[in-house]
Parts: sequence; C-alpha cells; structure tokens
Amino acid sequence: MADDKKPKEQQGLPEGWKWVRLGEVIEEVKERNLSNDQLPLLTSSRKGIYLQDEYFNRIVASENLSNYKVVRKGQFTYRSMSDDGTFVFNRLENIELGLVSPAYYVFQLIEGCSGNFLKYFINNSVEVKKQIYKYVEGTTRTALRFNQLKNFIVPLPPLPEQRKIAQILETFDNAIEKTEKIIEKYKRIKQGLMQDLLTKGIDEKGNIRSEKTHKFKDSPLGRIPEEWEVGYVSDFAEINPITKINPKELYPFIEMDATPIMGKQCKYITLRRGIEAGCKFKKGDILLARITPSAENGKALLVPDNIEIGIGSTEFIVFRAKENIDNNFLFYLLTSDYVRSIAIGLMEGTSGRQRIPKYVFEKVIKVAIPKSESEQKRIAEILSQIDQAIEKEEKYKQKLERLKKGLMEDLLTGKVRVNKLLEGENHGMA
Repeated sequence: MADDKKPKEQQGLPEGWKWVRLGEVIEEVKERNLSNDQLPLLTSSRKGIYLQDEYFNRIVASENLSNYKVVRKGQFTYRSMSDDGTFVFNRLENIELGLVSPAYYVFQLIEGCSGNFLKYFINNSVEVKKQIYKYVEGTTRTALRFNQLKNFIVPLPPLPEQRKIAQILETFDNAIEKTEKIIEKYKRIKQGLMQDLLTKGIDEKGNIRSEKTHKFKDSPLGRIPEEWEVGYVSDFAEINPITKINPKELYPFIEMDATPIMGKQCKYITLRRGIEAGCKFKKGDILLARITPSAENGKALLVPDNIEIGIGSTEFIVFRAKENIDNNFLFYLLTSDYVRSIAIGLMEGTSGRQRIPKYVFEKVIKVAIPKSESEQKRIAEILSQIDQAIEKEEKYKQKLERLKKGLMEDLLTGKVRVNKLLEGENHGMA
C-alpha cells in the first residue's frame, strides 16, 4: 500500500504498525506504603532495578516509609529528575514487591503492549529520545513528569511482533549477562592467584609454595619464601627513566582516556611530536596513573612491543624493570592490591587533584620478589593466561553489544521485520 493511501495513523510506518500515545498503553501507579511496612528498598541504574546497599537500608529503616512508593513485579520506574538530561526506564523483574523513593514515577501497562518490548523500546527508540530532548534542551537539571511522558506519540508494532522483537533482544541480553559472569569468575580467580603467587611464589614444578613443603623466612613484610628478597620498588625498577627522543619526530601518544584498567592493550593511539610535553617511555615500560580518579580506578598499561618509543600524559609514573627483573612480573606487582592500596593511601594535593608522589615508590613501599628471573616469568605467565582469557571474553561481550545495538535500531524502527519468523512459528503450531 502506498504511504499516501494509508490511514493517517499509519503513514510513515511499516505495514501493520500504528502511531499511539504512550498514555494509551501505560498508566501511573500511585500506591504508597501507607502501612509503613519494612519492604525491600530498591534503586535503579542502567542495568536494572536492584536492592539498596545495607548502609542505606539502615539509614532509611528509622524513617517513616509511608511516603515511599510501592512497586510490584512487572511495573516500571524512572526518576523524575535527571542531572544530565537522560532518563532510564526500568522494569521490576526479579523481586515481587518493593519500595522506591518518592523521586521515582511508577507506571504499568494497560493493554496492547508487551512489557518486555516496552522495556527496550522506551529506553532506545529514537522517537522517544527526540521527545525527551524537547523537554531537556538547554537545561542542566531536568524533570520529566509522567503527564509529559504519557503524551509522547510513538510508533508501535502489532503485539505478536513486539513479543518476537523482545525475545530476540533478550537472547542477546542473556548471552551478554552470561559472558559478564564468566569475566567476573576469571577476575576472582586472578585476584586469588595474585594473592598467592605474589606472596608465596611457584616452584620449578609449577606448585605454589607453602610452609609445609618449602622453606620460608622472616622479613619486614612477614614470612616469604627463602628464595625471595625484599626491597623498595625503586630497587627493582627505574622510576621515570630518561628516554631520548627527537623533538621533531612523531611518536605514539598514550592518553589517560586510552589507558586500560590494569591492561596490556591501550584503547587507541594518537601521534604527537617529541617536542610536546609528556612522559617518555619505551616498549616494556609500565605506565601507572598517579592522579585521582584514574589511580583509584586502576589505570595502568604495560607498553606493548609495537611501540618502540612513545610519549604520554604527564599524569603517568613510568617504571622500567632493572636487570634480572621481568617486566611482566613487575607489572603485576605494581598493579597488585597491596602496592596500589599503599600508594593511593599516600596521595597528596587538594581534593579532586590528588596525586601519588614519586617518593612513595622510592622510600615507602617495600615489596618481596623472587631472586630468580625464571620464577618471576613463571608467575607472570600464569597471570597472563588469565588476562588473555578475560580479554577474549570481553571482546566477545563487546561484539554481542555491537550486534545488539545495530539489530535493536533496525527492529525498533521496523527496518528489519520479524514477520517471517512469526509465520514460521504459526506454521509450526498448525
């Protein structure tokens, strides 16, 4: 059917879709906790609705909760105010009943719409975003009232198509969630291994040492393997070493934003001339963020071998492994919880611009390391294998997120239809 021959409410839409006012499919819920029951206190983020932390619960538990709003499984929430002009709509799915702050709106479906579809649609539809922007344009702190939301005019596919779209997108979400759990599992394994390997080491047979099977000795850091030694970080690494460069040449430049969280691959590389200000480094060096909040966030990079010489942010401290010190091992040592917690605890400067001073690594932090470089390499290799597994899963997660984003844009506009899938299901039921 030509677009100009369609009914007005279907013009500019895929076949079978129609324009609706959100108020036709959703309604506000104003249920209050008048009984003042101690129901679960909930909050929300871009990842969904979840329980408040225990500290917050203890504070609120002593207050009168009658003004808090009740939200039930399947209902939606969003905060009435936004600092950045964005609004996230969440659906309660894993908890039967809870309370949210009076700052939230609570709403539910009336008819003609799939709850799971609405969850994706209202957060990602271009049409919804355009109408939100109309209300937030030119402001820094914006309110989106429910009366405004329900007047949004949006395109809606038939109910069976809504359900199929939601099913497809949920498949991606489930795969992403599964991958996130695998990543977290690997990270927990790595954390446990770092604790053992960086305090007990590993022998020639690949066994983690223990005092039952190996000789240990007393040290300023406690009991350590007999084959290890203790010293300041500066005993094992040059700190901010001199690296000669040609002021006229172009060099790879590592920005703080491009630096990973304790990783070996930067997100991107730009080029700058050697005359420009910045730290200087070589391949195999370690860049450690010294300024808040990058230091607390764990920004650190083991400079890859494809960068012979580079320059970077002035907010890095550069470490270069000394003779008989494996740079991979040094990287894991410097990014360990033990070293980082001491360094961060000794930051200096005004609030918001605090930095880790260089002397912390020269005169304060003592570390224990194996005298044998081969043991250092064995430790680093085990941790590198875990990092490779994490990196593989993170790349897979990023791929899933890219595929989901592209497909979601197509499905929510009707550019890609799921009619053939629905026809196949109908034939299967016949």
